[in-house]
This record gives sequence, C-alpha cells and structure tokens, in this order.
Amino acid sequence: MQKHDYDAEAFRAVRLRPATLEDEPFLRQLFATTRADELALMACDSNQKELFLAMQFNAQKQQYAMIYPQAQHSIILLNDNPVGRQIIDRGESEFTLVDIALLPSHRSAGIGTHLIEDLLAEARPVGKPVTLNVWHSNPAKTLYQRMGFSATNDDDGVYCQMRWNPGLAS
Repeated sequence: MQKHDYDAEAFRAVRLRPATLEDEPFLRQLFATTRADELALMACDSNQKELFLAMQFNAQKQQYAMIYPQAQHSIILLNDNPVGRQIIDRGESEFTLVDIALLPSHRSAGIGTHLIEDLLAEARPVGKPVTLNVWHSNPAKTLYQRMGFSATNDDDGVYCQMRWNPGLAS
C-alpha cells in the first residue's frame, strides 16, 4: 500500500462532486477493490468473479437507493482525479455516513479522515449525531473509534453500527 504524507495544503486538492451515471465504471472498479480480500478466498475463475462483483455492486446500489433515497452520492477527487466515493444521508434527526471508499493507493493517507472531520464539523453546530455501519474486520473501525464514534451494537455478526454524538465529542 502506498503511503502519502499529505499536509493541510494538500487537502485543498481534495474535493467532492456529485456522482453521475458516467461514474459507474469507476464506481464498479472502486467496489471491486473493497472486495479484494473476499475474492481472494473464492475458488472460481475470473469470469465468475466478475459476475459476482457485478451482482454485489448492483445489490448494494439498490439497497442504498431503497434505504437512503435522499442520500448525496459524491465522487472524491484529488487534483481533479477520482480517488473514491462518499455517500451521506443528511436525515432530519441524524446524518448517516452510508459509505466512504478510496482506491487502495489513496487509503491510509488521511483523505477519509479529512472528509469525515468535515462531516462532523457540519453535524456539530446543528447538534446531529452521525451514524455508520462498518464490518467488524474493517481496519477503518479503529479510525472511527479514534474520531469519537462508539459501537451501538456489537452482536450483529458482520457489521458494527457506530455513532458519534456532538455533545460527547471534543
């Protein structure tokens, strides 16, 4: 994994833009990178893996659309190049970080932290908590804990629901 040493100046090159239908090939590629460990365990050929990825990508897309119909789907850009995606549902009572994903070459670089800090800064003055779901085995879970998120249920099996409360965060 490539490590980056970004500073505050570098984060000015990070911005969001609305996702469009033209972004679907990029989003499929990004989705595939988030399933690399899972695919490595599968005993099937590349065509079967591609079909599996397409099916899972479409299922996730439909699920997000059904559960979060008002969510904002954004492409994360670094120097105007797509490096990830972020989906946020700004509900009446809370914000939900539905998904945030970066290409492997841009993970652990602080970009996700920077964007989540922006979301928390937006939620804090309006007094809204921020929730998310993360796989128990996802290394990002540790990041979320460092940022002030707490597990609200640990017995789901696969996912851990986490919550950040503006009144408890420093």
